[in-house]
Amino acid sequence: MIRIALVEDDAAYREQLQEYLGRYEKDSGENFHISVFTDGDEITEEYKAVYDIILMDIEMTFMDGMTAAERIRELDQEVVIIFITNMPQYVMKGYTVDALDYVLKPVSYYAFSQRIDRALQRRRRRTRKYVSVPIRGGIQKLDVSELTYIEVQNHDLLYHTQTESFLTKGALSEVEERLQPLHFFRCNKCYLVNLEYVEKVQNNDVLVGGTWIQVSRPRKRALLDALNDYMNEVSK
Repeated sequence: MIRIALVEDDAAYREQLQEYLGRYEKDSGENFHISVFTDGDEITEEYKAVYDIILMDIEMTFMDGMTAAERIRELDQEVVIIFITNMPQYVMKGYTVDALDYVLKPVSYYAFSQRIDRALQRRRRRTRKYVSVPIRGGIQKLDVSELTYIEVQNHDLLYHTQTESFLTKGALSEVEERLQPLHFFRCNKCYLVNLEYVEKVQNNDVLVGGTWIQVSRPRKRALLDALNDYMNEVSK
């Protein structure tokens, strides 16, 4: 779920940009949660750093977009800001608030979709996390989001992605400590699963990326709670 704030005081442009976002969702398969604000003062009032992307008009009635962006940057260094404007003279000033880009009005879907592509690429770079796995002759860097589960196999660890597996030395307890904040759950003494890939829980088994894994009886309730918390978090 990508959280987008749309800040635009012109109703016609708000409608057009919402239409473009809906079209982009269909074209890309992304899932957007869109919050709409009609002026800069609305988004800055009690601002919370919950957005991935902010689409910001510059010329607005009560607080212009540049001032709003400056205030947002005081609270949120990570959100990607894109200005939607008919005032190209402000473009250079946008770099002072680390704006990713700008789109000139009237806005074409092609130009708009290119900026959203760039914004999502920046977001992925910022949020991507890796683990380094020692392998024979070197080290394999693995994107945590691609790991489905990790298992103990003959006193070694086997890291599974959807396409391949990597055997290495190590203790599952140490890996669990590193990955638990990233939504991994210890099903039993031999398996650590990525909750993102959990497809089904049935009796004392869990289906993870197409593989059935046994859940120890004392851990089943905790697994269901962890899965529920994860689903609530990603659906916000």
